[in-house]
Amino acid sequence: MFLLAPMYDWLAAIARWLEVNVIGLPLYLAAPAMIIIGALDSSLLSLPEINDYLVVGRCYKDPSAAFYFPLFAAAGSVIGCNLLYTIVRRGGQAVLRKRFKLNQIKRVERAYERFGFLAIGIPAILPPPLPFKIFVATAGALEYPRWKFLLTVMIARSFRYYVEGILAVFYGRRVLLFMKDNGLVILSIVGSLVVIAVIVYVVMNRRRTAAIVNDEVPQPERSTD
Repeated sequence: MFLLAPMYDWLAAIARWLEVNVIGLPLYLAAPAMIIIGALDSSLLSLPEINDYLVVGRCYKDPSAAFYFPLFAAAGSVIGCNLLYTIVRRGGQAVLRKRFKLNQIKRVERAYERFGFLAIGIPAILPPPLPFKIFVATAGALEYPRWKFLLTVMIARSFRYYVEGILAVFYGRRVLLFMKDNGLVILSIVGSLVVIAVIVYVVMNRRRTAAIVNDEVPQPERSTD
C-alpha cells in the first residue's frame, strides 16, 4: 500500500499539470489533449474526475466553450471505453475476473440482464465514486453489441459533460463539489427517473402489443339474413 502512494502522488501531480495547461491551451491543442486524456482515463489509466475538472475549468474560463468542449471529453471517453471493451471481449471472462471480483461481476451481469443499455448509460452519467470501468469491461465479456454500447456511452457522457459545462458557466467550480457531496442524491433521483421510464415503457409496449394482437384476430362475420 505504501509503495503505491508515490505512484498516486505522481498521477495527481500530472493531473494538476494537465488541468492547468489544457484549460489554458488554445483550442487546436486543448481539443486533442482532452480527447487523449479522456481515452486514457476510460481505458488503461484511472484519473478520477480529471475530465470533469477540465471541462468545468475550461467552460468557467470561456463560457462559449460550453457549446463544444464537452464533446471532446465525451469522444475521448468513447475511444477509451472501446479500447477496454475490445481487450476484454477478446480475452473473455478470464481477463474480466483478473481485474474485478466475482461478486461484482455477477451484480453487473444481472444489471445488464434487467436493464439492458441503461446498465451502462446510468454509470456513464453519474460521477464517482460509482464505478464505471467494470460496466465497460462486463459489456465486452458479454459481447454486448458494440454499436449500441458506444452510442450509449457517447450520449450519456455528452449529457454529463454538457450539464457540468453549463453549470460551470453559472456556478463555477462549485458544481464539482456539489456533485461529489451529493452523489447519493443524484443517484437516487436518476434511479427514480429510470424506474418511472421503465414502467412507462413496459405499459406502453403491452398496450401496443395488445392492439396489434386485436387487429390480427379475425372478427366474426355478421349475418346478412
